[in-house]
Amino acid sequence: MKRIRDHWKVQYKNPGYPHVQQGWILPPDRMREYDPFILMADDWFKRGTFSDHPHRGFQTITYVVDGRLEHTDNQGGHSVLHAGDVQYMNAGSGARHAEEAVEEDVIHTLQLWLNLPKNLKQTDSSYQNVLLEEAPLVELHGGSLRVYSGSAEGVTGPMNSLVPINMFELYLRAGERYTLELPANHNGHVYMLQGEMTFGGGEGAVTLGKTEVGLLSFREVAEVGATELLEITAAAQERSRVLVYTGKPIGEPIVARGPFVMNTEEEIVEAFEDFRAGRFGGRV
Repeated sequence: MKRIRDHWKVQYKNPGYPHVQQGWILPPDRMREYDPFILMADDWFKRGTFSDHPHRGFQTITYVVDGRLEHTDNQGGHSVLHAGDVQYMNAGSGARHAEEAVEEDVIHTLQLWLNLPKNLKQTDSSYQNVLLEEAPLVELHGGSLRVYSGSAEGVTGPMNSLVPINMFELYLRAGERYTLELPANHNGHVYMLQGEMTFGGGEGAVTLGKTEVGLLSFREVAEVGATELLEITAAAQERSRVLVYTGKPIGEPIVARGPFVMNTEEEIVEAFEDFRAGRFGGRV
């Protein structure tokens, strides 16, 4: 059985206009615990917060909670995402883009950074939008499960990440229970969007409420295809909703500096030099 091995409530700060509010779901100073994930941020912002900027060496998965998110990149890409939509980006060898609120919106997003193994850090950058209606929704007894990435309940999500992961959104009505089957060797976490849920059973059960995150247990060595069950019960007197993310650890050295995530300090220096020299392309 999978269980919650650590948990906490997200603490928020107010950086000031236009970055209205920000909290670390997965604080970057603990990134080695999250492998293959690096960090996860909960942001409210207005236009001008995340204008033209670069990335290299990892992937991002951005979930829109509310508002309209306008994405533009220097390869000519442009899109507007709404609540429930997700954007996947592979920064690879170098991406340069902007993520902005539309007009006077205050946009609320959750952005997860997903590492790339060394042999994929120099791949071409790419983007994929997964719209709410494109992600399969499985009706359950007492709730529903939306599959953005990976497979569950006989359906597969449309996200095509270079490092395969599971990303699910689970709704449960008050008092209902669901058991989610996950790979035994996947590390991962859950993040509560509303209500209250209890994870696991017996003495090891942990109850989490809105804006609380729980790290999931995993087996570093497990037979191919082995799975473990995560028991989830809606504990609040209201509908509860949680995001579940899991992925297989990469197990390589990691050095993160600003917008770049590489394996060595030398590679970080090279990334900054390449950006300053214009090798990431022109401005957005």
